Amino acid sequence: MPARTTEPASVSARLIAILDTFSEASPVRTLSDISRHSGLPLTTTHRLVAELAAGGLLERDPDGRYRIGLRLWEIASLAPHGMRLRQTAIPYLEDLYEVTHHHVQLAVVDGHDVVYLERISSRNAVHVVSRVGGRLPVHATGVGQVLLAHASPDLQEQVLAKPLRRYTSKTLCTEPELRRTLADIRLRGFAISDGAIELAALSVAAPVFGRDDRVVAAVSVVVPAQTDPYALAPAVVATARAISRALGAPRGQRLPGPVRRETHGVY
Repeated sequence: MPARTTEPASVSARLIAILDTFSEASPVRTLSDISRHSGLPLTTTHRLVAELAAGGLLERDPDGRYRIGLRLWEIASLAPHGMRLRQTAIPYLEDLYEVTHHHVQLAVVDGHDVVYLERISSRNAVHVVSRVGGRLPVHATGVGQVLLAHASPDLQEQVLAKPLRRYTSKTLCTEPELRRTLADIRLRGFAISDGAIELAALSVAAPVFGRDDRVVAAVSVVVPAQTDPYALAPAVVATARAISRALGAPRGQRLPGPVRRETHGVY
């Protein structure tokens, strides 16, 4: 995360700036690291970090470095949307895992990213970069493309208008190809993301609907790239539909249509 160039004005903004310095790439930081990346004076950083550590939101290692504390995880787990959704979905995710024995994931959209609420994995499953609590951009993942396909037109246009990060040669990074892919997802009811984050992995994802029939999450299976995605699609779609039904979605009660196999290639 790049260092801030201006000091946050309010106390709450300063606390957020401190917590924002931690990431998957930098889960542990020294006091001087936190000061530099938050844009706060060292004396201010020392005082606020000490308060966060006293409250359990940060933890101090024996060598003096800091990491996110367990108390922050406990607070985050109380978020009603994610907690209820995860608890409802887990039995169905477990069933999907028993069928596939590959990575099974549940994700929601947050801004231009997806956040992973749950992942069930086997020891021998293909390597993935996603993790519970982690983020990835919506354009480059199967769950992200599903969520973007059903997002508001404003959010879609925001994502389509900005530069899109390329992870591999198969990442969708142009407006026409991503717009076409989103239309295909809405038509067939699921997404296939082949090698977009890692060339060795392929994901099949389907939307989960809430009580108002709006998409609230996406379910995916991540498998080795040579796997036939259309063989997995019915199970993924059925799992997403079962979760939707458990959440009270009216469309979860309807019979699913047949899985449409594309003949011009997969995305």
